[in-house]
Amino acid sequence: MMTDDHINGEPAADVGVTDVDTAKEGVQPSGDETVVAESDAATPDPLATAPGMMWYVLRVASNKEDKVRTTLERKIKIEGLDERIGRILVPTLKEKRMKRGVLEIAERKLYPGYVFVEMACEDDGSIADNVWFLVKETTGVGDFIGSDGKPTSMPQRDVDQMLLASQQSEDDAGLSGLNIVAGDQIKIMDGAFEGYEGEVDAIDDRRGMVAVNVAIFGRMTPVEVGYWQIEKVEE
Repeated sequence: MMTDDHINGEPAADVGVTDVDTAKEGVQPSGDETVVAESDAATPDPLATAPGMMWYVLRVASNKEDKVRTTLERKIKIEGLDERIGRILVPTLKEKRMKRGVLEIAERKLYPGYVFVEMACEDDGSIADNVWFLVKETTGVGDFIGSDGKPTSMPQRDVDQMLLASQQSEDDAGLSGLNIVAGDQIKIMDGAFEGYEGEVDAIDDRRGMVAVNVAIFGRMTPVEVGYWQIEKVEE
């Protein structure tokens, strides 16, 4: 990359520009400009596809999705094929589960048996021989979804959904195995309101909290408890 020390191939001093002149005009010396430009480099958007690439679906052996992804990422780095293959994703859905009285975050694969590959193909839609050999020779890999030996790129709506799912955080995790809905009668089994019974008003599955209306001193009072603190009252 050409630096600011040269303009049109000539040293900056030959065109009469000095650090003193730039300082008078409120402009930083050329060396500082280069540092600022590098620090302001844009961070890639995780919800956008890399320029020149599209997303493809690769069939893999069941329960081998993560291993295939890790192996492909290592081989791509070794072979220097980063410009041909970008991200490799195995989207999961995060769920909150209770295990031995402890709230845990578990992950469930959204698309079992499939791995998503961000890749640049040839002009005719085919895969370059060196790229195809690298992928095909990976243990657990089947084939790309497509026809006539050419992979079919994913529709944009499916790409958007897949990328959004891959960015899910723990705060977005929903509750798994909670057989309670608004209107159900529950009993609070733990905490400051232990022993109280009431009706479920609302469920915040992102936080794992349940709003319950209980009778306190003869008045219906809304309280909020963790879903692991309650038990459904069977009729």
